[in-house]
Amino acid sequence: MQLQTHIPLKPEEPSIDYDSKVLLVGSCFSENIGAKLEYVKFQNKQNPFGVIFNPISIEKLIDRAIRQKYFTEDDLFEHNGLWHCYDVHSRFSTSNKTEVISKLNAALEGLHFYIYNSSHMIITLGSAWVYRLKTSNEIVANCHKIPQSAFSKELLSGQTISECLRRIAAAIQQINKNTTLIFTVSPVRHLKDGFVENTHSKSVLISGIHNALASTERTHYFPSYELMMDELRDYRFYTEDMIHPNETAIQYIWERFKLVWISEATLPLQHEIASIQRGLQHRPFHPDSESHKQFEAKLEERMLRLKEQFQHITFMT
Repeated sequence: MQLQTHIPLKPEEPSIDYDSKVLLVGSCFSENIGAKLEYVKFQNKQNPFGVIFNPISIEKLIDRAIRQKYFTEDDLFEHNGLWHCYDVHSRFSTSNKTEVISKLNAALEGLHFYIYNSSHMIITLGSAWVYRLKTSNEIVANCHKIPQSAFSKELLSGQTISECLRRIAAAIQQINKNTTLIFTVSPVRHLKDGFVENTHSKSVLISGIHNALASTERTHYFPSYELMMDELRDYRFYTEDMIHPNETAIQYIWERFKLVWISEATLPLQHEIASIQRGLQHRPFHPDSESHKQFEAKLEERMLRLKEQFQHITFMT
């Protein structure tokens, strides 16, 4: 008896290995997958400007990074004693204007480097709902708790999303012909928009992505949203807020992502790195015992051996 339907997936090329550089941008689900890549030490860069949900704001930051249009005071505004930028996540906001600009431009340089050097770029779209600042008519990435009356809310059309994604693909591939773009839709439910509105938003995103894929090369779709909706299909795979996928769901989607995009040849190294990570997390009852000292010495030896083979691999000790 089969009690679950499965989305047919197959390995894609070029696959991700330990020489690959993976750039992840978009919704918070980008960071879920990015954390899995980081744990087994694949080279990656996650959301340099923080979580960004809509494709227009993602395009704006990618374009800015490619052109190296650095941030200035004109890009900031002050609210409740903090300096903010509408184009980025609130993690950049501080009371020191100079510090904000410095952090933004450091992130810009990091994004610029990875766009030019990435082998794979994963773009996760979270919502087609956007907020437009009335005073400038610009779509913002983050409202920074400014009163809602300052914005108008609208749903992007499938055509607008398709055109946006085509521009993103064209801009990136013009400067990095070797990168592979992977689009996906976040399984996180944006219920603050409303139940029907969330479904509408996700459907528009999916439609927009597939229309863009039909006319662009080296672009792919990974069904994160569909895996959550059609293979898991149960509230036990959500956190307590019933909005975000829990660790079991994230691990499940990661395993399916690995099947499609991670080189099978990396499995032995992944297992070795995961074993070292578990060893580093181990908390002994008797840290001064001879057996634990031997355990630490062997662990250090294994880490050094990996470092000699892959210079980018480092462990938090």
